[in-house]
Amino acid sequence: MQVLLHICCAPCAIYPVKELRSSGLEVTGFFYNHNIHPYTEFRLRKEALQSYAAMVELPVVMRDEYLLEEFLAAVAQEPKSRCTYCYRSRMEETARTAAEKGFPAFTSTLLYSRYQNHDAIREAGIELGERYGVRFHYDDYRRGWQEGINLSKEMGLYRQKYCGCIYSEKERYLKK
Repeated sequence: MQVLLHICCAPCAIYPVKELRSSGLEVTGFFYNHNIHPYTEFRLRKEALQSYAAMVELPVVMRDEYLLEEFLAAVAQEPKSRCTYCYRSRMEETARTAAEKGFPAFTSTLLYSRYQNHDAIREAGIELGERYGVRFHYDDYRRGWQEGINLSKEMGLYRQKYCGCIYSEKERYLKK
């Protein structure tokens, strides 16, 4: 079976790609991350994914438009709810693309991070899968957290220090 894997960044893709492939699934990556700021960070993550994809022969569908204004317009009134919007908007684009390109299933590397809300991601995935007629493949990839970190370092991949949005960039400096 083919699965379209939303990829937030190359390091977070390593363990999910390995697990999906070991389960016999044919994986295609999908880069759509309108939340990433600044543009230089967006570009670094995109380039790291391209390098990783070449290393492991992973086909990737790139949505590399820099849509920062769209993201900010959606979250500026209520920044504390940004993560819910961020999950849903990226998962929706993944589900829509999976349906358009004939993938029977989709998932996301957001499920690899210890810092993301798995329940919210899973709920959005199931709902959006039903809406677009594609199955949401859920797996808790957090079990491979350290393995993914170690492999990303061995591969020399760019490793970011925050989730991507301008708010999380601010929070990484202001944490107490």
